[in-house]
Amino acid sequence: MSRKGKVLVAMSGGIDSTVTALMLHEQGYEVVGITMKTWDYAASGGSKKETGCCNLDSFNDARQAAVEHGFAHYILDIREEFGDFVIENFVEEYLAGRTPNPCVLCNTHIKWRALLKRADALNCEFIATGHYAKIRQHENGRYVVSKAIDDTKDQSYVLWGLQQDLLSRTLLPLGPYRKTEIRQMAFDYGYPELAKKHESYEICFVPDNDYRGFLKRRVDGLEEKVAGGDFIDKHGKILGKHKGYPFYTIGQRKGLDIALGKPVFVTKIDPEHNTVMLGDEDDLEQNEMLVGKVNMIKYETITPGIEASTKIRYKDKGALSNLYPENGSMKVRFYEHVKGIAPGQSAVFYEGDDVMGGGIIQRGELV
Repeated sequence: MSRKGKVLVAMSGGIDSTVTALMLHEQGYEVVGITMKTWDYAASGGSKKETGCCNLDSFNDARQAAVEHGFAHYILDIREEFGDFVIENFVEEYLAGRTPNPCVLCNTHIKWRALLKRADALNCEFIATGHYAKIRQHENGRYVVSKAIDDTKDQSYVLWGLQQDLLSRTLLPLGPYRKTEIRQMAFDYGYPELAKKHESYEICFVPDNDYRGFLKRRVDGLEEKVAGGDFIDKHGKILGKHKGYPFYTIGQRKGLDIALGKPVFVTKIDPEHNTVMLGDEDDLEQNEMLVGKVNMIKYETITPGIEASTKIRYKDKGALSNLYPENGSMKVRFYEHVKGIAPGQSAVFYEGDDVMGGGIIQRGELV
């Protein structure tokens, strides 16, 4: 029995998860590696070869590291669980005129729950991943996610949905390190090829990054159902015809195939009337939004009006705001206008480096 305990490590075969497993092994944990197959890309009809975390090479790389360091490794097929929830939600959100974030749903509803279920079956006290973030127990007893040391790699934004039972058993060893240090560790552990391995930032089931093509292949007759709707301005004036509202996102400027003599942006999508509203960049500015499906992390409840830095997308720096709980939702009022609030994306509330909580953007408003 290990002096530190037994931990189930999610291993994709990439540098971050491999170093996570080897680091914990070196620290004295009894490590069990597990590689999850979430998606069979060949079934999607895409134009590129299978890449990222779901290909055979990645499975073999993860297994090789485990074998070389003397700990067990398993492959877990969760394609059915993943497809039923993550992919169907992805399609439904676009058909509802919203822009989903499938990686958040996958982390919080599929991967972590699947890991915890198998950890219990294998008598593991902990689960671990290669995410760049930190977890600690706050003085109020709750487990808190906070930003990683490396701002360029921080992934706390995508972990807002993790509930307390998951956080209490999760280890994130990479949070205190910079990516350059992790690359050096890979060299030191004897895996120089990992430091050179391509890292995919695409959605795993859309590795050619063509979500429109994926939707067309996934939904029979989609193009015929949605083609020919109107581009309109904020006054309702028809500007032209679009190719189908699901193929546009809030803030989009390129690929509109319409000439109006000036740059225009997608400012609103109305699936009921199959219209896509276009406007100036200033028309993207809003100062209030409603966030649903809220999960609070640092505090179980908050005082209405509490200040937070709210991020509305992964690469967003965050904007100062006040939070007002409303029947399980959260009204967010920004101190200044922010651009590109997109329904379906995640909003994450920060207090300093700590994640207070987060949710799914329902709508943005200008008040």
